[in-house]
Amino acid sequence: MPVELVVRDIITSIITGVVVLGVAFSPIGRAFAERIIHGRVPRALPPADDPRVDDLIEAMGTLRDQLESTQERLDFAERLLAQAREKGQIAPGNGR
Repeated sequence: MPVELVVRDIITSIITGVVVLGVAFSPIGRAFAERIIHGRVPRALPPADDPRVDDLIEAMGTLRDQLESTQERLDFAERLLAQAREKGQIAPGNGR
C-alpha cells in the first residue's frame, strides 16, 4: 500500500474522530444522550402559582367570550339571510 494512501486514511480517520467528538459534546449530542438514557420525558408544567398561568387563563376567557360573540353574530346573519332568501329578496347562490 502506498504511503500516500496510508497518510490519507490516517488524516481521514483523525478528521472523522474530531467531528464525532465535536458532535458528541455539543448540545445536540447531549440531547441525544439524554434521550437515549432517559427516554421520552414529558415537559414539566409550570407551577400553578406562576403568574403566567393566571394571565393565560384570563386570555383564554377573553378569547372564549369573543368567539361566543362572533358565533352569535354569525348565527344572526345566517338567519337574516335565510329569511330574505325565503321572501325572494335574495337570489339563491351558486353553491359557494
